[in-house]
Amino acid sequence: MAAPAVLTALAVLTGCDGGSREAAPSDGPSVIAPGKPGEAAETLSAEEARKAGEQRRAEPNEADFSYVSGMIEHHRQALVMTELAEEHASSDAVRRLAERISAAQKPEIAAMRSWLGRNGGAEGDGEAHGGHGGESMPGMATEAQLDALRAARDEEFDRLFLKLMVTHHQGAVTMAKDAVRDGRDIQVQEMASDVAVQQTAEIARMRSMLQVL
Repeated sequence: MAAPAVLTALAVLTGCDGGSREAAPSDGPSVIAPGKPGEAAETLSAEEARKAGEQRRAEPNEADFSYVSGMIEHHRQALVMTELAEEHASSDAVRRLAERISAAQKPEIAAMRSWLGRNGGAEGDGEAHGGHGGESMPGMATEAQLDALRAARDEEFDRLFLKLMVTHHQGAVTMAKDAVRDGRDIQVQEMASDVAVQQTAEIARMRSMLQVL
């Protein structure tokens, strides 16, 4: 990504007298950075300009906000499904899986909410930042599917839960990969990478469980 205006509007201050050709300072030429609207420009050293450019590049973009806001909602639906497993699952393995998913995703939601708070965002900002909401997100179960899961019991519940959760996890992995590709905030990249790795492993586990049900 190209550096911001702070690096494109350069004015080299050589510090030379008349026609003399003194060596430039060891930290490179200074830079005049245009100010914000209504503010005066300022002169930065080369090191200050470099740091300013890095800070600009690290600022969250639309992909970061879309992922975090969307994934909070995505995780919340997963928690609805895992709560049903506690009541209706007949398999201890399915119940333990649901507990692990819940134990992992609750703190992830807290971390994402904290990130939004620090960066001036709010839950539901996904669509405002170019994202998708509700059932349009990859892998989200429809209300009809959730109703069917609520009505299911025992082995029927176990099979439906695993099928819906596999699809749900696949959607989360897709969203995480998009965030890694398009986002630029370091913490969001780390959170998305963790989600992709963890949920890919759980998909494989759930597919194995389906084979024996």
